[in-house]
Amino acid sequence: MKYKKLFWIFAVLQYSLLGTILFLIFHALNEIHGSRIIGLDTQLFICTAFPLFSLLVKYISLTKT
Repeated sequence: MKYKKLFWIFAVLQYSLLGTILFLIFHALNEIHGSRIIGLDTQLFICTAFPLFSLLVKYISLTKT
């Protein structure tokens, strides 16, 4: 991986934006439904774990090439 510093800058921005979008989607679904669809703790877990796991998979796949 030639541009490691650029990867970390843009990957962290990309996946933090993904987590924010997921959080806003869950918030909008809660507002539409009128009550909580999933709990706040589960919502925060999904919004952090999914982007972190995706970042890890992308990093591993790029370091193998």
